[in-house]
Amino acid sequence: MSEISAVEKKDVVPICPHCSEELHTVWFRKVESPFGNRYIYFCPACRKVLGVSHRKGFWMG
Repeated sequence: MSEISAVEKKDVVPICPHCSEELHTVWFRKVESPFGNRYIYFCPACRKVLGVSHRKGFWMG
């Protein structure tokens, strides 16, 4: 099985998978929960969600 490599691309602008606009910025908002703080990332053009952080706190392992 071959490995997958990650390559940083500074000459390519990603597009929103929902509205197909170029993403020069990504908006985010803090979401507080009993499990710690999370961040929701969304497109500034259509405001649809692109992803949510899943970082665990130090006490969660």
